[in-house]
Amino acid sequence: MPGLIIAAVIVVLLLVSGIKIVPQSYMYVLEFLGKYDKTWDSGLHFMIPVLTRISKRVSIKEQVADFPPQPVITKDNVTMQIDTVVYYRVVDPKLFAYGAENPILALGNLTATTLRNLVGELELDETLTSRDIINAKMQNILDEATDPWGIKVGRVELKNIIPPKDIQESMEKQMKAEREKRQTLLEAEAHKQASVTRAEGDKQALILKAEADRDAAIARATGQAESIRLVYEAEAKGIEALKNAKMDEAVMTLKKLDALKSLGDGRATKIIVPTELASSASDITFKSEMFGLGEPIDKSEKKVIPVAKKDVCCDEPERTEVTKNLMA
Repeated sequence: MPGLIIAAVIVVLLLVSGIKIVPQSYMYVLEFLGKYDKTWDSGLHFMIPVLTRISKRVSIKEQVADFPPQPVITKDNVTMQIDTVVYYRVVDPKLFAYGAENPILALGNLTATTLRNLVGELELDETLTSRDIINAKMQNILDEATDPWGIKVGRVELKNIIPPKDIQESMEKQMKAEREKRQTLLEAEAHKQASVTRAEGDKQALILKAEADRDAAIARATGQAESIRLVYEAEAKGIEALKNAKMDEAVMTLKKLDALKSLGDGRATKIIVPTELASSASDITFKSEMFGLGEPIDKSEKKVIPVAKKDVCCDEPERTEVTKNLMA
């Protein structure tokens, strides 16, 4: 009886050991009697104990392999260190388990040899400026080469490119000289633009000043013309008013004498008396004597009209006295 219980317990344990749960994103490769049997996806599974075993547990998530720097010689015989990063995932667990003894190590060696082949066809400057091209070529070559291993290469990146120390120093000097050159060109261009802008500003200022002077001259001329027009209009209206008032010849003659008197008060050296005014003055004087108006005037008497002396302000020469016979 105890033997049966022990046997039953052993059978139960074996059955329980045959129950397996595969986690998400994993796949199990099974062998039956040492031969590939099947591949389990995630979930609950049962296998025959002792006769069946799990050969390999494979993760189907995308993985990253960071390989150490590799010495690479360029076409112009420059040795540099380049390390790469490969993004891959397992798409066929059976091929991954049986395709290569160590697929990741094989992928690393394949990456190094492919990199040497590609960089050996390029010069140093091309290597430094052609990362995208090298990445794309390596990705295509590695993806095709790892198909028998059940690996899918999604992307390859050159992580670091480390040239020799003397090359680095030369590159730094070259970059510094290039930056100084660009700085000099930018400063020269800025100075040129500033000079051009300043010249354009001076030109516009001169044009505006000339236009302002022109407008001012036109305005002054227009004002003077308008002033002259208004003066003549006023004189014309005055003459018209005198004409409409029907003034007689005697009043007009007196007006002329008043004008002559105002002219005599001036500082001019000569006074030009029109013949008409002289004859009118003689006529009025004769009539005044006939009718006993005013005091008799001796024809031989002469009236001396003093003329202003030297004008200190105007610095004109001393004027002479003008003798005029009013009786003519």
